[in-house]
Amino acid sequence: MTDVYRWRLAPDGLATRRQLRALGLRPGGQGVVAQIERPRRRRGPLVAYLYRIDLALPVRPMTARRAAALAKANAARRRCPTCRRDAGYVIPTSLGMCVPCADTPPHAAA
Repeated sequence: MTDVYRWRLAPDGLATRRQLRALGLRPGGQGVVAQIERPRRRRGPLVAYLYRIDLALPVRPMTARRAAALAKANAARRRCPTCRRDAGYVIPTSLGMCVPCADTPPHAAA
């Protein structure tokens, strides 16, 4: 069982993933040490998981091959499956196609 702390009351030496990333670190395979909870009025609390800073590892550097793979994946997210054009933005998953294709009414079968 991990320790649970209230919002802004976590001890020093623990950080969230975002805080680790701002320090140039990553969890590096370590498990969650604790969590913080921020209460909300009408829903369950917001939860953030904490990791030990002293066990965190440096972020792996971006290599040319990793950058190329990332660029290829992002290009695939920009290509409309209907018209096959680069939309210039990431295609919304709610539409599944670019906005012009989504706005065009479907063709009536004759």
